[in-house]
Amino acid sequence: MSTREPIFPAERHALYDKHRYSAAIRSGDLLFVSGQVGSREDGSPEPVFEKQVRRAFANLRSVLAAAGCTLNDVVDVTTFHTDPEAQFETVMKVRSAEIGDPPFPNWTAVGVTWLAGFDFEIKAIARIPSQN
Repeated sequence: MSTREPIFPAERHALYDKHRYSAAIRSGDLLFVSGQVGSREDGSPEPVFEKQVRRAFANLRSVLAAAGCTLNDVVDVTTFHTDPEAQFETVMKVRSAEIGDPPFPNWTAVGVTWLAGFDFEIKAIARIPSQN
């Protein structure tokens, strides 16, 4: 039986501590990454939307790296958007630069009304590479 192993990157603990959650949970060879937002080191939102999206991806990469993963190991993504229609073009531009070429992970985008002061959030599931 698998147990939950919390994973934390070296930085951003202010946000995790404030909201009392783990950055990710490793269960077997899967990594379940909590929603990552475009927060600065102190947990506050990046005010410029494109920079907020870029920071969210950077924060995702940081959590993945703490578990020995990269974006190439991601199999499923869910993003949350406070204004999908207005934000779509910017998100897709950043997403294309971050995710790269096919094969792409599964992706679900959800419009929401509140993200605790943020405008974009990304959560993911990754398969942890074997350490052979």
